[in-house]
Amino acid sequence: MKYALIERHSRQWPVSVACQALGVSPSGYHDRKALDVDSERPRQRISNDALLVRIRAVHTESKCEYGSPRVWKKLRAQGIRVSKDRVQRLMKLHGIKARTKRRFEATTDSKHNLPVAANLLQRDFSPAKPDQIWTTDMTYLWTDEGWLYLTRHCEVDGPVA
Repeated sequence: MKYALIERHSRQWPVSVACQALGVSPSGYHDRKALDVDSERPRQRISNDALLVRIRAVHTESKCEYGSPRVWKKLRAQGIRVSKDRVQRLMKLHGIKARTKRRFEATTDSKHNLPVAANLLQRDFSPAKPDQIWTTDMTYLWTDEGWLYLTRHCEVDGPVA
């Protein structure tokens, strides 16, 4: 009632003066006015099922790398008005989560004072006779149980082509 009176007389009196006279705050008046403007165009509420389809589309489009904050930002950019908490809740409920990148683990420690083996071959892999040069190769793979180290050894029997 007070806000309507302020609105009616806003051309005759400044809003701040009318608010002071009626004992209401100017910010309250402006907030109410903004709500009245928003009520002229009804908000369309998107259902959880429709929102879930959009969430899955954004998540798949990002190659499953986006979590709820980035999915929410992408939905907002697409014009979908939804809260961050709702997106987070739906993603958690349906088991949609960001794929985390595997951490890098250094397997070589070069910062030490231990002696380093001499390079005896100097990249010359052409032995004069068999059983003179032995080499090895080591590969490491990440598994669910941790790092798995694979190794093989090769005997160089003669000139390598």
